[in-house]
Amino acid sequence: MKRILIITVFAVLITSSGWCQPAVYKPGEIVYYAVHYGPISAGEATLELKNATYKGKPVWHSKLTGKTTGMADAIFKVLDIYESYMDPQTELPVFTIRNIREGRYRKYNEVIFDHETRNDSTILTSDLTGVHIGQKGMHDILSCFYHFRDNIMPGKNELLEGEMITIMTWFTDELYPVRLKYIKTEDVKTRLGRIKCYKFNPVTETGRLFKTEEDVSFWFTADKNYLPVKIRFDIFVGAFTVEMTNYEGLVYPMEIRK
Repeated sequence: MKRILIITVFAVLITSSGWCQPAVYKPGEIVYYAVHYGPISAGEATLELKNATYKGKPVWHSKLTGKTTGMADAIFKVLDIYESYMDPQTELPVFTIRNIREGRYRKYNEVIFDHETRNDSTILTSDLTGVHIGQKGMHDILSCFYHFRDNIMPGKNELLEGEMITIMTWFTDELYPVRLKYIKTEDVKTRLGRIKCYKFNPVTETGRLFKTEEDVSFWFTADKNYLPVKIRFDIFVGAFTVEMTNYEGLVYPMEIRK
């Protein structure tokens, strides 16, 4: 159960190197999600973006909070928080925090991103594992989400089935490539109504949780917001779903059919 909730928090994320004001999101955006195991409510997550400062400079502060609810909370007691401080001009992360609380387990990690010192790479300084070198324009898992929405999806007017998108990130204190394969366009039924979406399958590792590399699916809105509205995990013991329940502060009106 804990492993599924960790993956759920990660998934909400998945999903920046532009040099202009982003067109598809802005500070003040908040998205709310519910997590279900079959018909059972298991948790909830919130993803928000706001203005802040880091070392005296203006930044965008993105925060993802995922937690158990109801019976799941009584048994597992999970509260996971991911934070990213991004440069408003480049949309690249300058500082990130991972704060994990799962039962008695605790994990806290801070990472500083230096994109300026070296012309060919990013210097990553972790309070747990020291200094690492990554490719130029390295993302954390939250900035990756905004980069995907603002720099990749707007140019994909005619996505090709099977097309693969790869973004290199620093996640769980290691280099982690996020790979998303486009499947097709589908209508998704939500609490708010029907929404036309782009369906992607992130490439997953087979083993204890997943039978194949395509046992996780994402649905992003096919409007100008490109928000993830639904995520499904097919695992050995059943299926988990993450569904958008509400939102506020979007740049564009959500295209919903009642």
